Amino acid sequence: MAHAYSRAPSYARDASSVAEVPVGGPGAEPRMVRRPAAGERVCPGTALVTGASSGIGAAVARRLAADGWHLVLNGRDPQRLAQVADATSAALFPADLSRPGAEGRLADFALDAAGGRVDLLVAGAGVGWAGDFATMPPGSIDTLFDVDVLPAMHLVRRLLPGMVEAGAGRVVLIGSVAGMLAVRQEAVYSAAKAALAAFADALRYELYGTGVGVSHVVPAVVDTPFFDRRGMPYVRSHPRPVPAEKVAEAVSAAVTRGRDEIYVPGWLRLPVRIRGAAPAVYRRLAARFG
Repeated sequence: MAHAYSRAPSYARDASSVAEVPVGGPGAEPRMVRRPAAGERVCPGTALVTGASSGIGAAVARRLAADGWHLVLNGRDPQRLAQVADATSAALFPADLSRPGAEGRLADFALDAAGGRVDLLVAGAGVGWAGDFATMPPGSIDTLFDVDVLPAMHLVRRLLPGMVEAGAGRVVLIGSVAGMLAVRQEAVYSAAKAALAAFADALRYELYGTGVGVSHVVPAVVDTPFFDRRGMPYVRSHPRPVPAEKVAEAVSAAVTRGRDEIYVPGWLRLPVRIRGAAPAVYRRLAARFG
């Protein structure tokens, strides 16, 4: 059952279920951490998922719930968000993250619900716009960065200190192949997702040795309402749209296996590698064939 603006359930501790161990690397100060009882299913921790009211974010929320995570879910549509969380013990924070200060209020709510530390952030909120850049409304340029880029960065900034202090945690950024290759008639969306890709790499280098991981999940075309909302349907025959559940599987794999970058589908690595190895050739082909 979903609870709007409610604290997450706490997990019982007793003398037999805690141990004093060093957390955060050699020389770290010992802290009390929970040790599971025999046969007990352990909750991996608390995960905050943004963009969870539909599409990729909703599929990720369902997958993480199945993996045993306690969830804090954010989305713009309260009714759809409640439906996504109906079968889980999620705490809900419906909000449009493009509104001033919304990501700060979400971070405070998530930290309170998680008892002070969020273990996993999946930044899945996103919008698109398609068409010739010369005809793009100026306000839409701002909206794409206000939704696709800035909230993710602000949330990471708020939640990261607790992860670093604990010596554990993961940030998952949902990118796009548009950010890796650039796509015609999606100039600003491509730029926004490219910003997330660069942010993921730079942050990963900065966090090396802290125990905190950064994953960049890169889907191509996903069968969600995204294309209807961006103002232009997807009409290409290739690549074919994949179910949102495939991206959710990639997120789960990134978390459980500590993967830095996952493409959905996996063959997307090939054009990205070609562009990296022979950028001039790739650009000529992309300009001709789109």
